[in-house]
Amino acid sequence: MLLELKNIFKWVHSGGQRIFLLKDINLKVKEGEFISVMGPSGSGKSTLLNVIGMLDNFDEGEYRFLHESVHALKEKHRAGLYKEYIGFVFQSYHLLDELTVKENLEMPLLYKKIKGSQRKAMVADMLDRFNIVGKKDLFPTQLSGGQQQLVGVARALIGNPKLILADEPTGNLNSQQSEEIMELFKQLNNEGVTIIQVTHSEKNAAYGERIIHLLDGRQIISELEK
Repeated sequence: MLLELKNIFKWVHSGGQRIFLLKDINLKVKEGEFISVMGPSGSGKSTLLNVIGMLDNFDEGEYRFLHESVHALKEKHRAGLYKEYIGFVFQSYHLLDELTVKENLEMPLLYKKIKGSQRKAMVADMLDRFNIVGKKDLFPTQLSGGQQQLVGVARALIGNPKLILADEPTGNLNSQQSEEIMELFKQLNNEGVTIIQVTHSEKNAAYGERIIHLLDGRQIISELEK
């Protein structure tokens, strides 16, 4: 088992009331699965992804990742797990504006303390794979939304993560680019990478082996899953 969420609750306080962002989420993910998470805006999809990606804490429940209790780990250890095993594709890119495309791609490799020559080769491979060699010395603000998203996807993949978390990964891409990214995810999944994507697109969701539906922070069990 790659990860398991048990009875996860997350809430915020507003006007003296608890507003639930996630309610009693139970999820087991095996290595090599491809899962799509769907639901209307505000249903908790991104929150769920952030909890799985260790970017967000939760208030109640248990989270195990590679048999370690994430909620019980010290911040440094948790950050180490994230950097080692997880690649995150954000809807809003999260590229560093003061770094070039090439430097943005290199960042995860620096965290992993990969040597210079190897880093150079891995960055060159990604630039090539995403057809962005010509953009390597540009800054994110000089790129279109679609190009920034491609760089974001490349950065998530560069460290060969065990788990890719993708929040609306094709939200800013045209249909051809979207298809290319989804086919790339499918290929990576065939190679054994686990993928959990949040998407509004039925077409993209169909790439997953199973679809998890959320509504108001709760999992909706479809007839197929009963």
